[in-house]
Amino acid sequence: MKKLKSYYTHLRHHQSMELKWIFPLAIGSIVSLFLLFLTTLTSPDGTPLLPFYRSFSISSSVFIESKLHPLPVSYLPPPPRFAYFISGSNGDGKMLKRTLQALYHPHNRYVVHLDLEAPPEERLDLQNYVSTHPLFVKFGNVKMITKANLVTYRGPTMVANTLHAAAILLKEGGDWDWFINLSASDYPLVTQDDLLHTFSYLPRDLNFIDHTSNIGWKEYQRAKPIIVDPGLYMTKKADVFWVTQRRSVPTAFKLFTGSAWMALSKPFVDYCIWGWDNLPRTVLMYYANFLSSPEGYFHTVICNAQEFRNTTVNTDLHFITWDNPPKQHPHHLNLGDMQRMIDSKAPFARKFHQDDPVLDKIDSELLFKGPGMLVPGGWCIGRRDNGSDPCSVVGNTTVLRPSPGAKRLEVLISSLLSNENFRSKQCK
Repeated sequence: MKKLKSYYTHLRHHQSMELKWIFPLAIGSIVSLFLLFLTTLTSPDGTPLLPFYRSFSISSSVFIESKLHPLPVSYLPPPPRFAYFISGSNGDGKMLKRTLQALYHPHNRYVVHLDLEAPPEERLDLQNYVSTHPLFVKFGNVKMITKANLVTYRGPTMVANTLHAAAILLKEGGDWDWFINLSASDYPLVTQDDLLHTFSYLPRDLNFIDHTSNIGWKEYQRAKPIIVDPGLYMTKKADVFWVTQRRSVPTAFKLFTGSAWMALSKPFVDYCIWGWDNLPRTVLMYYANFLSSPEGYFHTVICNAQEFRNTTVNTDLHFITWDNPPKQHPHHLNLGDMQRMIDSKAPFARKFHQDDPVLDKIDSELLFKGPGMLVPGGWCIGRRDNGSDPCSVVGNTTVLRPSPGAKRLEVLISSLLSNENFRSKQCK
């Protein structure tokens, strides 16, 4: 009997506990149903009024999210902004426009430049294109350096031109995260949605710059000779010339060298422009007489600055191939290089001849871009019927729809940031 009473008492207690949970459970269910109803509401342009989730293309291979349930926006990092500098010379105007189209995204910032060697009509054509393109005008994020600089190949004027563009991008507001310098003969291998999505998950202080302190033969052929760049003081382009006197390797800082193409963090670009401890200016003065200074200036600054030397990722994010034996310029890429470009997983490649058929193949298979159009992304909500441009109708510019290129890029970045590669390949 005592056992039965005890059991009964326990049962009543259990039932009363269950009854206590019924009311809050009912309230919670009603609230959940109400929130679910809100998520179905949309604005006239089809954009959710309460965008709880970042939008992704169902058919796309989204490298992290493909294995996870959609994450609430509060848990998703905001997309970064890239600041692009695209430069060219005489005859590069048409290719520069095509590269700009392949790179354009309303969320980014762009500065374009044709140097003083380009004829006035070519520079005017580019200026008209930039100033009249409907989307460039709408978002105001493409600027052209109209007062052209004279840029000498292999000379310090290339560095001065890059710093000039960076200063413009900082003056225009500086609301960007990485500065990427490209030439008119570069071309992307992934969409901007791929790049923005991938870089959303990265620390904003990383600097993607190929570098080494093993300068080897460059000590005798570049560091010790003294050159003068006529582009610093002349109005007509001429090759650099050598001074008979030679100099010793500096002891105030250590020389580094690498690729001239890079993606630099905004804090480091700020440092190069402002130079609050004077190292950037000191190194710049040294490289004013250095052959091929674009392959050494930023590398030497970042690896000698205590604040930034541990932020480097040793890559230029490019697929570049050289002839055998190597020549002064890289091999021009063609259809025969297509698979190797894809397998490299790099977001950019160079060099390309203007209108090479491989560019059409990249447009159609990797960028999903029509002739003369911009690369479509999550922000493009127009129709594609009869070859129409989906980017003619603009939606939410922060919506990203990565393509399979994002998966390739994730594999590359993961390898670069692995314990095996990241620390072992930093400035030494």
